[in-house]
Amino acid sequence: MKHVAVVDLGYGDAGKGTVVDWLCATRPVHTVVRFNGGAQAAHNVVLRDGRHHTFAQFGAGTFHSGVGTHLSRHVVVDPLALAAEADHLATVGVHDALDRLTVDGEALLATPYHRAANRAREIARGADRHGSCGLGVGEAVAYGLAHPDDAPRVADCHDPALLRRRLTVLRDRLTAELGPLDAPPVEDCLPAYTGFAGRVAIVDRSWLAGALRSGTCVFEGAQGVLLDEWHGFHPYTTWSTTTFANADSLLAEAGLPGDVTRVGVLRVVTTRHGAGPLVTEDPALPFTDRHNATNPWQGRFRFGHFDAVAHRYALAAAGGVDGLALTHLDLADPDLRFCRRYDTTDHLTPGPPGDLGRQAALTARLLRSRPVYDDPPTDWAEAVGAELGAPVVLTSHGPTADDKTAHGPLLTPPALIGAG
Repeated sequence: MKHVAVVDLGYGDAGKGTVVDWLCATRPVHTVVRFNGGAQAAHNVVLRDGRHHTFAQFGAGTFHSGVGTHLSRHVVVDPLALAAEADHLATVGVHDALDRLTVDGEALLATPYHRAANRAREIARGADRHGSCGLGVGEAVAYGLAHPDDAPRVADCHDPALLRRRLTVLRDRLTAELGPLDAPPVEDCLPAYTGFAGRVAIVDRSWLAGALRSGTCVFEGAQGVLLDEWHGFHPYTTWSTTTFANADSLLAEAGLPGDVTRVGVLRVVTTRHGAGPLVTEDPALPFTDRHNATNPWQGRFRFGHFDAVAHRYALAAAGGVDGLALTHLDLADPDLRFCRRYDTTDHLTPGPPGDLGRQAALTARLLRSRPVYDDPPTDWAEAVGAELGAPVVLTSHGPTADDKTAHGPLLTPPALIGAG
């Protein structure tokens, strides 16, 4: 079977984690490859026995014995958060998560200094907050772009003298810009990073090429295409490429270009956590999400009717998919409507990467737009597939793998192909 890449075609929180968990439950998977984002990811997986974990840096297939996690160089790695996540996994029965983890040494480190600077900037924005998760991921990316030769990286954890120097320079630069930071001294941080280096396998680029030839890998994206750093609605975006682009580049580097099935994940309810456009938002919708509560950094978890205009845009920005996974069908009720067009347009066109002025203008346009609704479809999967021009190959009526149904051969578990 080809490798599988899973990307969210909304604003995040559509159910990537539960789709990845289902893939790992229904076929042999060698490794889940994280290819963007960092510790701000929140991919919830619930098992049939009620155990639950919110996956941030570990792959969402970690509940399944033998499935590894690889943090590629496109991930911003937070060793302190990773240790806490491993501790929680141990409480729900997964004691070997760190043993199954590999990390690319080129990946950027997110540190307490990045986190403190991120929060200071967001607080300073006041009412104009961007909706950051407050974990320093974007700050680490921005610092890496501005100071590529000084940015702390995972491989530095093997060299305490180099890491001390880079952390000190980082702290001093951010303090000079923002004032005193709410973060510990460098000497207090070093033992955690050297301990991380002694506990996990830090590898180079060649490791992933070997894994991709050893068995099926699942590429697990973070956040959503509508938050993409270049195609999202600026400035309410992430410092991360949330399309398939990073997965495609990793496959090409391994000599396996195109050897992947591309799956786009969507909710029947279009949601957004934090500020920014959500054209179909409707506070009267009777929904809550126990895994996405209001928090001080992102703000409210918002619900809207199905927004085919936004999802068609995401599909185009992502370069298309082989199939769609439609989740939260248990929420499809008569109050939920279907938006095929806005009062201003029925089509949004992605622009070239890098033109943030164009994206800001698109944001302003969306904030002025109003949805035009059709009645809810009798068959959501059929309607979504027809409207987006891609087949729905997986449906989900609940949080566990047992609540998923494959449609057609694309994702049908190998053991079931030809059965019956």
